[in-house]
Amino acid sequence: MSALHQAFLRDFRQMSRNGGLESGGVERQAATTADGLNRQWFAGWLTARGATVHYDAIGNQFGLFELRPGAPYVMVGSHLDSQPRAGRFDGAYGVLAGASVCAELYRAASSGETELTYNLCVVNWFNEEGCRFKPSMMGSLVHTDKLELDEALAITDVSGVSVRDALDALGQRGTDELPEAAAYVEIHIEQGKSMEENGHTIGLVHATWGARKYEFQVLGEQSHTGATLIEDRKDALLGASLLIAAARRVALEFGVVTSCGELLIEPNSPVAVAREARLLIDLRSPDAETLDAADAAFGEAVTRAASDANVEIRTLNRHAWDVKEYAPEGVALAERVVRELGLPYTRIMTLAGHDSTNVKDVLPTIMLFIPSHKGITHNEYEFTSDEDMLAGLDMLTATLTRVAQGELDG
Repeated sequence: MSALHQAFLRDFRQMSRNGGLESGGVERQAATTADGLNRQWFAGWLTARGATVHYDAIGNQFGLFELRPGAPYVMVGSHLDSQPRAGRFDGAYGVLAGASVCAELYRAASSGETELTYNLCVVNWFNEEGCRFKPSMMGSLVHTDKLELDEALAITDVSGVSVRDALDALGQRGTDELPEAAAYVEIHIEQGKSMEENGHTIGLVHATWGARKYEFQVLGEQSHTGATLIEDRKDALLGASLLIAAARRVALEFGVVTSCGELLIEPNSPVAVAREARLLIDLRSPDAETLDAADAAFGEAVTRAASDANVEIRTLNRHAWDVKEYAPEGVALAERVVRELGLPYTRIMTLAGHDSTNVKDVLPTIMLFIPSHKGITHNEYEFTSDEDMLAGLDMLTATLTRVAQGELDG
């Protein structure tokens, strides 16, 4: 095992203790104390290896390895925040793998062992998960000008704490302006089971699934659960339940993926009809026409649910992205690399959203996957083997070297 491999596994185990659970998972929701401590640990890791650490206005954390003053940077990274009671690999693997490769290439280039055209930058995107603050992928949305900074900073969690205040409490809302970037590379666990089942070690992501994500407010009328006649009820929870059931029917009818990931009820009392419910529902598909048809059918179901439950249903937010390809030249470069390494690979679409989903729209971007055991993810028992993590590290090293040497340049 190489020194790089040994150091990576040691550092990954150490990082996984930050916000760690007895099960081996982690809980590091965005801008919580655990997330802040892990970001501090990572800043120390970067500084010890020659990087300068910077924070932008939405809390994205950057480690800059400068080799050529004035030259653009090749960015690599993912996210360190997690879902509640989540796995230690999702996002965090890609950040530490990217940082480890950057540090090794910086060392090699500084000593004359290799020559790079670009500088190197590892990034930990803020609030990729979107569980504490909505929407997900917030840091990369702001970075790519898809979400206004002031709007993002004003968003609050369920306790009323704003993004601005949460970042200020950590001292990690910065003012740094980042230098020009030339390309972006990200490696991530698949969060599905197809690669493991088919014996593939590396996934070359060629396109994203499309998604439609909704935040609904269902407004009813609070009343007594025993004394109020059924025909007089305006039950917000019933309205929400009809939306959830409608999403599942749409999934079965159109062959798309739908979910309700959050449901909040007021007053949430056993003897009171709910006056308000808030919930998030999303629809996803690899086919644009199918997604549009499913979305239209779900829209009709929303209208019916409001009528059937005698409530008002408001759409508070809608967040969407379309089926879209990654840069073909990036996929081709990664395919040359994986063939030279002799690793079993496949071309694959990503069902989940990633920060690369946003960055690919403004920079040439390469997205790589490694397997997830049984597809278990957003779960404390999420697992990827050391062997697969190290194979991904080798793939990332070779890919990032070529990108930093200018092989993606037009």
